Amino acid sequence: MSEDTNRRLDLPLTTTAPEQDGCSNGCCAPALTPTPVDADRRTVLSRRVRLLVAATITYNVIEAIVAITAGTIASSTALIGFGLDSVIEVASAAAVAWQFSSKDPEARERAALKVIAVSFFALAAYVTVESIRSLLGAEDAEHSTVGIVLAAVSLLVMPFLSYAQRRTGRELGSASAVADSKQTLLCTYLSGVLLVGLLLNSLFGWSWADPIVALVIAAVAVKEGREAWRGEHCC
Repeated sequence: MSEDTNRRLDLPLTTTAPEQDGCSNGCCAPALTPTPVDADRRTVLSRRVRLLVAATITYNVIEAIVAITAGTIASSTALIGFGLDSVIEVASAAAVAWQFSSKDPEARERAALKVIAVSFFALAAYVTVESIRSLLGAEDAEHSTVGIVLAAVSLLVMPFLSYAQRRTGRELGSASAVADSKQTLLCTYLSGVLLVGLLLNSLFGWSWADPIVALVIAAVAVKEGREAWRGEHCC
């Protein structure tokens, strides 16, 4: 063996960490390593996901109809945006339902995440345009008792749905189920922000609070959309 060969063999071996495309914080879907579960447990968890998805869809259909109707009557961009978020949450839950209707849910994971992400971006675009129109002098939002009650009820209901979805998704190792739980959790935050905005408008006549709240909704939607698109699931 030549001297050059010996020198090459003496060199220490180095390994390169796998690249994480768009995952600088190390929180992307490939990092989701679930605790192994047997086939029976996986069947139970998959059934639970479908039940939670059905509950989410049912609640959000009702929420969307009430919010969009009340928002239209009160000329409230924030309420309409909240209702559209409910529509998008239905689309998100439907994507997860489609995924888990397959015998191999993992094969549909990436497509489901893309649907969720696009839904977030669509919401952000609409709400941003309408909020800017309101701030530039469009019709001021009026008081909405229905909107206030709806926001308060959602603030109570959504955390429980989100927790159940997230816990099941993590045990199952499904990034899309976890992403959908974040969509539901977003609804909780938006309910709180919406409630504050509606109360400020009703109690103090601060009509500008409505489009400002709507812009907050849009900003959060963009953030969650980017994470879903990249496959991030942490938090």
